[in-house]
Amino acid sequence: MKFEHIQALMRKNESLAEQYILPENFIIVRLDGKGFTKLTKEKLSLKKPFDEKFSEVMTATTKHLFNIGFKVLYGYTQSDEISLLIHKDDDTFGRKVRKFNSVLAGEASAFFSLQFQEVCVFDCRTLAFPNQEMLLDYFCWRQEDAHRNSLSAYCYWTLRNNGFNAAQATEKIGKLSQADKNELLFQYGINYNTLPSWQKRGIGIYNTEVSKAGFNPVTQEKVDCLRNELFVEKELMIREDYRMFLKGIFEK
Repeated sequence: MKFEHIQALMRKNESLAEQYILPENFIIVRLDGKGFTKLTKEKLSLKKPFDEKFSEVMTATTKHLFNIGFKVLYGYTQSDEISLLIHKDDDTFGRKVRKFNSVLAGEASAFFSLQFQEVCVFDCRTLAFPNQEMLLDYFCWRQEDAHRNSLSAYCYWTLRNNGFNAAQATEKIGKLSQADKNELLFQYGINYNTLPSWQKRGIGIYNTEVSKAGFNPVTQEKVDCLRNELFVEKELMIREDYRMFLKGIFEK
């Protein structure tokens, strides 16, 4: 069989398997750490339930993904998860789902691994959203997930640090409501409401204009100019306030 014939056949097979994000749809990409529970227990020396260095590396990884060729409007990270909102007009890689998944997962895995000098892997999924309300629902959902996981993690490690084994702590937490979990922590001297916001609500990242002092070499004068910079928000609002915050970013 001639090379040209084989190539045409293989290309056809590839094209039939392609998936695309349709025009006028916003793109959300969610990355999750693969096997990070084992990684953080066995290879990385981290504080429980939250480690500041780990969070800083997750934030740095999210910022890195803003600068690899996609039109990213907003990034959100909590625990070992990253969500990116990509502009609906972004035509990178012809909007091929496999390219979004492979490139973003590869970039995140490589960048994160370099920070800890360990092999760390992210998986990736690409989702299409046709309107702004669904985008707002998505990010509010991920923030609520962060809150619930954070509360459970604090309860689990509080019990572990006070004589419960893993099975006992898991069983006890599984029977508690959200209010009961807050009360459990309070009994051990922990007021969940006063804990750092980034541990409870995650971290948002977005582009914002900032004024920078510069110098005009032609006129030999100092000048102020506006530049885009990535801003890291560690004090995110919640519920309707968070929706309004996101809406302001999306509508710019």
